[in-house]
Amino acid sequence: MYILLDIFWFGWVLKYVLFWLYLWQLKEYHTGRFVDHFRTSKGKKLLFNFEQIFKLFLLIVLFLNLNASPYLISIITLVYLAELVIFGKNIYLKNFKKPVKTFKTIFLTCASFAVVVLFLFWTFRIKIFLQPILILGFDIVTPIIISAIVLFFQPFFVFARNLKLKKAENKLEKIRNLNNLKIIAITGSYGKTSTKEFLTTILSKKFKVLSTSAHQNSEIGIANCILNDLKPSHQVFVAEIGAYNKGKVREVCNILKPKFGIITGVNEQHLSLFGSMKNLLLAEGGQEMSKTLPECGTLFLNGDNKYCLDLYKKDGKYNKKIYSIDNKIINSDVWSDSVEVFRDYISFLAVDKTGSLAHFDVKVLGKQNVQNLLGAILVAKELGMPMGEISEACKNIIQEQGGMVLKQGKHGIDIIDSSYSANPDGVFADLKYLSIFPNKKIIVMPCLIELGKKSSEIHEKIGKGIATVCDLAIITSKDKFKEIEKGFNEAKLALRVIPAEAGIQSRSPNHGTVIFCDKPEEIYSAITLFAKSGDTVLLEGRVPNKLHELF
Repeated sequence: MYILLDIFWFGWVLKYVLFWLYLWQLKEYHTGRFVDHFRTSKGKKLLFNFEQIFKLFLLIVLFLNLNASPYLISIITLVYLAELVIFGKNIYLKNFKKPVKTFKTIFLTCASFAVVVLFLFWTFRIKIFLQPILILGFDIVTPIIISAIVLFFQPFFVFARNLKLKKAENKLEKIRNLNNLKIIAITGSYGKTSTKEFLTTILSKKFKVLSTSAHQNSEIGIANCILNDLKPSHQVFVAEIGAYNKGKVREVCNILKPKFGIITGVNEQHLSLFGSMKNLLLAEGGQEMSKTLPECGTLFLNGDNKYCLDLYKKDGKYNKKIYSIDNKIINSDVWSDSVEVFRDYISFLAVDKTGSLAHFDVKVLGKQNVQNLLGAILVAKELGMPMGEISEACKNIIQEQGGMVLKQGKHGIDIIDSSYSANPDGVFADLKYLSIFPNKKIIVMPCLIELGKKSSEIHEKIGKGIATVCDLAIITSKDKFKEIEKGFNEAKLALRVIPAEAGIQSRSPNHGTVIFCDKPEEIYSAITLFAKSGDTVLLEGRVPNKLHELF
């Protein structure tokens, strides 16, 4: 019986190790992000669930009765057998969490498995009746053990990371001196990836351009891009910079030494990680980037964002240029006119201070992408491209680059996929786009994370925004569901729901429902019972992958 127990336990613990390493990797080995996860309902569930509580109960019973009966050992063995069978089923269905294969995850996986194997061998050398107590105890504290392994080796990886950053810096400097490489850095709380994608496509019509791929915005991701992909033939390098603590943007900019910087917009996203709005504004708000620009450099700012406007008004040795949806708030360098939003593209005029203008039809979704395009247009103009050439280049932009995709789902239901990530401004922008669709409108989204002290207030506003547009809202996480529900219900009663500047076309507040549901099959069932052909579903933020498959 003890041999079977050890085998079943070992199989289960291997799965558990892979999951915790996956979670650390998902949070980019950032302690603040990892800890913050356990403030969410899903995070709490990882530590306080029926299985863990039952194992803790069994452990206490074993402590109270060291000479455990075969009956109790059989129960423990069956528990691990059941978990191992579920693990095997998930492997077969390709539905289990494991880290993406990198040198770091391979090393940490080997180190963790070595600890598990050594522990198991150690248990063979002690009295056999203690084995169940030890393996149950190890199971319960596995998150702590894996986290300790990750943190123990972190200084070595930091050392290796610093060497890689220095190597990337040297290569970048060498190529810059060789061909006057133009470096453009992009940061902000939202809109970074879309702006980078648009700018890369536009500049590629005239220059040989390299940009960081997908959402590769960490310092090590940027370094890897430089080391693996940057060539002397490149004329422009566009780097998206993400940050979760102050000093990170400055560190990357000291390596890149960009001549041009773009601040796409700032909001409370990641506020809990920065600790204060002051720290957030230093990094994502562009203050650190602005201090690294040379006197001949230029900072491009989103004139529709109050924090960007504050930075615009500050003194600086560099040039400052601004873009905005309209030219009413501040005298912009580039702005839009005659904006029209359609199902599968946007149309607008771009106008600059000299009176130069061009018409743009771009196959991306939502008015917010006009803002991101204007930032890219302004930088392209600075690099010598005329409006007409920029307009022509924008014809090569595809829907995916705008961060949102319109798909045809089952039963003729339109699916708006905006599921990579979510932030407050993004939710309101996507609701605004959703409002142009006829018939019933449904949103599926989790509560937002890492918003700090403003989280409750923001979720109430989101609830009000949802009430103006949606006939059904399905919230997939519990963390701030009550706040969303409160805002939703207040909006239905008050007939005035969200600041007018959000621009969401209001619907009758006497209709609509908001519910909590976290099971993909139940969500799908609720939608297919509620909706019919011609209705629209917005998938906002990280909804379950299974839901995508069902649609």
